[in-house]
Amino acid sequence: MSALLSPSHASWLEAESLRLLEFGRAAAIPDGGFGWLDAKGKITAGEPQYLYVTGRMTHVYAMGTLLGVPGAIELADHGLTALRDHFADPDFGGWFTSLDEHARPLDDRKAAYPQSFVVLAAASSAIAGRPGATALLTQGLDSITEHFWDEEFGAVSEQWDRTYSTPLDYRGLNANMHMLEAYLAAFSVTGDPDLLARCLRLANRAVHAARDQAWRLPEHFDEKWAPILDFNSERRDDPFKPYGSTVGHWFEWARLLILVETAQAEAGQQPASWLREAAASLFDLGVREGWNVDGRDGFVYTVDWKGRPAVRNRLHWVVAEATAAAATLHAVTGEDRYATAYSEWWAYAQEHLVDTADGSWHHELDLENRPSAVIKKGKADVYHALQATLIPRVPVNPGLASAVRTYSTGDH
Repeated sequence: MSALLSPSHASWLEAESLRLLEFGRAAAIPDGGFGWLDAKGKITAGEPQYLYVTGRMTHVYAMGTLLGVPGAIELADHGLTALRDHFADPDFGGWFTSLDEHARPLDDRKAAYPQSFVVLAAASSAIAGRPGATALLTQGLDSITEHFWDEEFGAVSEQWDRTYSTPLDYRGLNANMHMLEAYLAAFSVTGDPDLLARCLRLANRAVHAARDQAWRLPEHFDEKWAPILDFNSERRDDPFKPYGSTVGHWFEWARLLILVETAQAEAGQQPASWLREAAASLFDLGVREGWNVDGRDGFVYTVDWKGRPAVRNRLHWVVAEATAAAATLHAVTGEDRYATAYSEWWAYAQEHLVDTADGSWHHELDLENRPSAVIKKGKADVYHALQATLIPRVPVNPGLASAVRTYSTGDH
């Protein structure tokens, strides 16, 4: 057992994993993928089927399969079927961004962010031994290479129209962060050195941009990767492209940078020293400028370019990523400060976020830590919360599903 975990906390995490997986079952749509769950755990009527949600939930139940949770196999296969038969565009390739209630294309644009979750779902399902997953992984990786990977800049572009003829000028770090997560998962399946090289380039791009802004990661860029610091200054609480720098992403990048380091070591390479240094810098900034900075418990959502809170509502995924980063950094450094932060943040999550009445976690809280829905309504998926319950218990590995497989077989 990790030095971070007491027996009682480890048992609680295991039980919480099972509770989250049970909650998510209701999202499965009989003739589609996974729907958007509301605060009570019911599918939200009229809400589209989003590619990213189905990708995330397929990944989630692939891990449930590896944990031996009854019914997880069927849900993982359900997601793979939806990705292959409903979301895939048979005419122009790639995957539609969203579908209507009849599984017809609602948003036929092709975007890197949701397609990264196709790769993640396929990689995790391949680790879980699900039929068709390896073929889907190959298809997903080939599609990213053909349409999104930009060799000049070492990053992925943001979005195309359906036919891949008209690109969006905007570039987003969020899509590239999740592509890094997907590439790391794919590397854990394939061992492909080209994927690892891309991971390192994605990491380098983010770290370079962060250093230029005192580690406050810019999120929005033009087509030449020049930061647009005033992007959405009039829509500060945008759920996907908010103004300023997003605190939760500092923690998410910190963890992913350590995973790149781990992947390099697994490939027999000398890990780049700047990976761990940057991970620590991003983590420390999250503590300093994100946690309890406005006189109230919790993390603010975003800060401006002087480190002042921009949007103060609390989102569940920020705490999930913060605890995951603390666990990962503690695992590779053994430093007590990460364990201290980990314990404090989990105490906050258990008090304010874990919803023992209606299931899952509250996805958003207001300044007084009461349930809110200004930025995020309902409980769309269990991806962030489930990962937060798994990462402290499993070995550090480029792919979470690979780590869960090692854990579940007792080979740790």
